[in-house]
Amino acid sequence: MNADLLLVGGEDHDLRIPFMLAMGACGFNVMGAGTGDPAPFRRAGIAYHGFGFDRFLNPLADMFALHTLRRLFAELRPRIVHSFDTKPNILAPLAARELAGTVVMRTINGLGWLFSSRRPLPLMLRPVYCSAHRRAARATALTVFQNRTDQSFFEQHGMIGRGRSQIIAGSGVDLAQFRQRAGAAPPAAALRRELGVGDAELVITVSRMTRRKGILTLLKAAALVHAIRPATRFVLVGPHEGEGAEAISPSVIAEHGPYVVATGKRSDVPALLGAADVFAFPTEYREGVPRALLEAALAGLPIVATSMPGCTDVIRDGWSGVLVPPRDPPRLAASIIALLEDRVRAREMAERAARLVADEFSLARNVALYASAYRELLRPGAEPSRCAG
Repeated sequence: MNADLLLVGGEDHDLRIPFMLAMGACGFNVMGAGTGDPAPFRRAGIAYHGFGFDRFLNPLADMFALHTLRRLFAELRPRIVHSFDTKPNILAPLAARELAGTVVMRTINGLGWLFSSRRPLPLMLRPVYCSAHRRAARATALTVFQNRTDQSFFEQHGMIGRGRSQIIAGSGVDLAQFRQRAGAAPPAAALRRELGVGDAELVITVSRMTRRKGILTLLKAAALVHAIRPATRFVLVGPHEGEGAEAISPSVIAEHGPYVVATGKRSDVPALLGAADVFAFPTEYREGVPRALLEAALAGLPIVATSMPGCTDVIRDGWSGVLVPPRDPPRLAASIIALLEDRVRAREMAERAARLVADEFSLARNVALYASAYRELLRPGAEPSRCAG
């Protein structure tokens, strides 16, 4: 079955290109629509349609995005519209609800700041977004969740509607590609020289540099670790541009001087992970299943993460890593030190995490489940996709 499939996302939609290519191999005519750079899609040979919206509070921009998507859907007439990310998961179903012959599904890849923060603004906005999700649910045939916690939340608040729901864990990691990139990396010693960390114990995180991702907590924990183990260095990988008032400025990071290095966004994450000793993920978000955790596990790194939804689907405390409360620098620092001090226990947990990710979060498994879901939407009761595992 060669069906038109339009995947709608935000600025990091290019991370789904391996998924899109795999879906193309399953017989779907795949297109993308998002707010990010079209160049990666062109290089991959995927038709891409850009549109704009503001990730932050901006009703006027949201209305413009809704009208843009309506025109785009009417022009392309895809048989399936599949949305990802907070705003597209509301805008895309609303834009497609009167389009005959098109079915809509959405993937809830985390509930983010809006449903995680205890600040006045998100508390005020939550009822508004819950109402918007209920409206979007009326036009949605299938809602996919990456973890059971989010699914339960949507059920409790009536945000699934009459459509079906199911869990497909994570976004899927291409195991072969990740290992190929890691194997082609320069020697760890060369990367360490480039970063200026020498042979120091290295703690790394890969994240947007924002308060919501717990970067201030990590910086405070880094100071505590440095006081006890002064040879330890922290490497922060990820952008701060485009994050508005939530961004952690370079000047704030610079206050932590020689024991913290911020690299900005990098394309060689597997190599950087391979040069590190511990991975820290201090998010305050309700995540889906964080790709950064999956890749850190595949790299064989012991992991300390916060006990937030999504993180707890990968890290089982004391078994495949260590969980700490969000916004708790002393606990985060103590857990990092414990992993650095007990390398045998750290290695055992890292090995379990790597096996878990390979077994439950691979791209091949993810693609098989989504392909079956697509075909069921198009032809209820159809035979399994040739991509089914």
